[in-house]
Amino acid sequence: MERTLVIIKPNAVQRELVGQLISRFERRGLKITALKMTTVDRETASRHYREHEGKPFFEDLISFITSAPSVIMLLEGERAVSLVRRMVGDTDPAEASPGTIRGDYATTVGHNMIHASDSRESADREMGLFFDPEEIQAYTLSVRPWL
Repeated sequence: MERTLVIIKPNAVQRELVGQLISRFERRGLKITALKMTTVDRETASRHYREHEGKPFFEDLISFITSAPSVIMLLEGERAVSLVRRMVGDTDPAEASPGTIRGDYATTVGHNMIHASDSRESADREMGLFFDPEEIQAYTLSVRPWL
């Protein structure tokens, strides 16, 4: 089993899509092991997007993610990182396939409504930015409809 980080960004929260997006992950069989709503502070946002520092869009990324509350969660499942990335779809909504989250809901590249870790290494780093170990729950699902 692996874990991955997902951020439902401010524009998706403001569009009242949180429940629909979480439902997609649950219906796929992914387990939520941590979940919270928070407004990301500038320091955390800068650390999260550090690989984009110095790029022309960096300040817009920081301003956007810190502008209003986001819903941040950890999802667990077999090959969770790649599975969630496929469910989220291409960063450019014009290229994202219908049926993916960005293909169905996103309208712009820069404010693309959802973040999903792009590798196990990124997921491990990002989890530590947003969750303390005691916030992560370990449990067994009592019903496993996907088996």
